[in-house]
Amino acid sequence: MLPIDAAAHSSRWRRRHPVDKAVLGLGLTVLAISLPPWPGAALVLVTALVLLLGPAGVPAGRLWRAYRVPLGFCVTGALTLLVRVGGPGGFLSPAPDGALRAGELMLRTSAASLGVLLFAFTTPMSDLLPRLVRAGVPAPLVDVALVTYRMSFLLLDSVRRVHRAQAARLGHTTRAATWRSLGGLGATAFVRSFDRAARLQTGLAGRGYDGALRVLVPEARVSARFTAASGTLLAALAALTFVLERPLS
Repeated sequence: MLPIDAAAHSSRWRRRHPVDKAVLGLGLTVLAISLPPWPGAALVLVTALVLLLGPAGVPAGRLWRAYRVPLGFCVTGALTLLVRVGGPGGFLSPAPDGALRAGELMLRTSAASLGVLLFAFTTPMSDLLPRLVRAGVPAPLVDVALVTYRMSFLLLDSVRRVHRAQAARLGHTTRAATWRSLGGLGATAFVRSFDRAARLQTGLAGRGYDGALRVLVPEARVSARFTAASGTLLAALAALTFVLERPLS
């Protein structure tokens, strides 16, 4: 199980309906994108961090390990705004207001990423995907997503086991041995994924699969109080942004 999925299963908000958490998490993401970077996105970033580490109960270490990946993309995108290709300054020169634009982009993207992570860290996929059928998503599409989700864990587990076995047999002592081990790892994972898929298909056929995977979904109701509080918080952030808005310079 991936760390983010394990954290979602142990979250304090696990038993809440996905709609409750979508209103809050995805609402913060929309605000981060639509509000001015300063102070709007900064307020969203701080709010999302407080909610993740506080009421949602996400461990700081797990949050950082998941957040550093999108944060790396945010930094990479922001760095490109610092320079300009061509123009009077030569082939490569500092961009006018490059630091300002890069800072604004960093605020927007990092805050939006935290909004998405708030939803991901509190909502297991096993709770979300089956409910999509009730929302009008075609059942075959949801079934494919469920099977793909399950197979991804099996594939990662196989890769981890093979890698551990190679390391125990000194398969990573030299550069040449590492490349050979990587080739063997890829080939083994490819073969095992097809084998598991074939066994899964046989198992479903033996159990009378009729085109729909029926799974038990934990009972949960949309909380009017939680949704209203989330809407109030989002509206307060938007109002506070326009009250405190100042040029970032």
